[in-house]
Amino acid sequence: MGLAKKTGKDRAGGLTRRSRTVLGNSLKAGLMATVIASGFGLATVQPASAQGLFQRLFNPEAHRRQRERERQGDLREKAATVKVSAPRYLNYSADAWKKISLSALSEKKTAEVQPEAQTAETGEATAVSTDTSPAAPVVLTAFDKARPALEDMTLTVLPEVGEAVIAFYREHPDFVWVEDGRVTATAAAVRRGLSEAGTYALNPDDYFVALPSVAGLEGAERDAAMMRFEMDLSAAVLTYVLDAKRGRVDPNRISQYHDLPRHKVDLVAAMESFASAEDPRLVLATAQPQNDHFRKLTAELAFLKAEDEETDQIVIAPGTFLKAGKSSPEMKNIVAAIEKNASREFKTAHAETLEAYDGSELYTPELVDLVKAFQKALKLTPDGIVGKNTIKAMVGETNAAKIAKVELAMERSRWIPEELGERKVFINQASFTATYTAPGELPLSMRVVVGKKSNQTNFFYDKIEIVEYNPYWGVPYSIIVNEMLPKLANDPSYLDRAGYEVSTPGGRKISSAAVDWYAVASKQQSVNVRQYPGRSNALGEVKILFPNKHHIYMHDTPSKNLFNKDARAFSHGCIRLHDPKAMAAAVLGKSKDYVTSRISAGQNEQEQVTGDIPVYVSYFTAWPELDGGIAYYTDVYDRDRYLLQAIGKTEAARAKARTS
Repeated sequence: MGLAKKTGKDRAGGLTRRSRTVLGNSLKAGLMATVIASGFGLATVQPASAQGLFQRLFNPEAHRRQRERERQGDLREKAATVKVSAPRYLNYSADAWKKISLSALSEKKTAEVQPEAQTAETGEATAVSTDTSPAAPVVLTAFDKARPALEDMTLTVLPEVGEAVIAFYREHPDFVWVEDGRVTATAAAVRRGLSEAGTYALNPDDYFVALPSVAGLEGAERDAAMMRFEMDLSAAVLTYVLDAKRGRVDPNRISQYHDLPRHKVDLVAAMESFASAEDPRLVLATAQPQNDHFRKLTAELAFLKAEDEETDQIVIAPGTFLKAGKSSPEMKNIVAAIEKNASREFKTAHAETLEAYDGSELYTPELVDLVKAFQKALKLTPDGIVGKNTIKAMVGETNAAKIAKVELAMERSRWIPEELGERKVFINQASFTATYTAPGELPLSMRVVVGKKSNQTNFFYDKIEIVEYNPYWGVPYSIIVNEMLPKLANDPSYLDRAGYEVSTPGGRKISSAAVDWYAVASKQQSVNVRQYPGRSNALGEVKILFPNKHHIYMHDTPSKNLFNKDARAFSHGCIRLHDPKAMAAAVLGKSKDYVTSRISAGQNEQEQVTGDIPVYVSYFTAWPELDGGIAYYTDVYDRDRYLLQAIGKTEAARAKARTS
């Protein structure tokens, strides 16, 4: 009874014993926070802050976990907003044509001016001669007589061409294309050569020069017309030489994936060659790249243009899938497609099988071998299975599509050195292959994996310098930010457990969890991340270095299965090699066993490559193969489209310049 009264009294007072306990604890925490705050000179602490302060003082582990959760949440939120952008395609701007004045060439020779004296009678000035012999008359050449026309004459040309024209005629003031007031036979032949520029994937309109219209003209008017023709034809041949040597398009203005220095062309020397040559047409012809691959592309272009465009394309029924020993009514179309679209060299090598085919529906061993050889020639998996990718290659492209690819290949071939070198590695991203060639050695060709479309491999060339065994993988900043940052936001110690080393710029190793990765992503803090050598290392057992600003190199990979695919654009931009030991041995001039022994030693070591071995990391959707035939490839990066746009803008700019 007494207890009941006490409880009732407590309720009447509005507080239970439990409530008083909770209130007391809160008051203690608040009082302690206040005392501490006052003792350390801090501002008044609110209840929530007081609780946090209490935890920091008396339960630091709980506080640490709470702060870590908050930091991870903050990092996750920020990570979603930070990305490193890839190189991009640009809005192409064509080379500018400018109006160049030729007035600097208009001064003509005059008689030597003598000292003056005044006569006593008139006071007029007269020339005083110190030479008593008869004055020799000054003979003006036909060019000198026509010079006045240059005072107001201009050329609308590429700046390099205008400068070369002025420089040449300043040193060689004479006609090259005109004699006795007429166009020379040589000039007529050169005009015909310029009109055939399409043979070399150039536009004849860019070099057209009309014959001078001199009917009824005499004296200064006729001289002016001939001078106009002289200057125009010289500008045309120099424009042709410039286009033939370096290409019409500056690749570095197409995209940031191109890194190709534009060739320097000595146009004054070229003009001197035209002026002194017995047959200037040969100078015109030799302006084109003088190498084997360009000659083969030129021959292919001529062959395609001579082909009947109306020839029906072979059709293989959709869904056809054929293995060895099976039968299919599409067998005759498969053989016909190979016969139509394979290279001339391939058809010569397999003429016996093609001629022996009798129209049977059975997929015989002989036909399987034929299909395998066809697949191998086109860099497909040579398994003899006729499926979607093989059928696409068999059916081939239209004649017009092939012509376009060959013409683009000829333009691109002008961007790389004319002489590729005796020993070299040539990588064609579009064919997913790398080929090492050297005099006296069998070519070494292998499959490669190149950058995916979002991480395209650059187009450039460099020199191979180093082979590294059991390499570390230095993780690029873009991969840290774009791919690792989200993982680190959820798991700060991810790199420590996954076999990576994190260090400061000074080389001090630190824990992955101790890094403010958002500060790294926003470039407020710098760290180095690398993966230890080993079986799971992204670079495998060996890498081949040709130091460049794109951080692209050739290397091994643990992801061997990707080489079984026909389209192999899977990397972050580097070149993964199907047989990296063989490539390393080739560039070192050593055996494959030697490379294997260096790897087996288990040490991270580098070996210098001796000799000059250039590497071309190129992109050609049509290119001569080792058998001599031209192969055609899918435009995996859509670069053909962008190059066609650049050529279109170039031709439009030139057409406008011609009419201005």
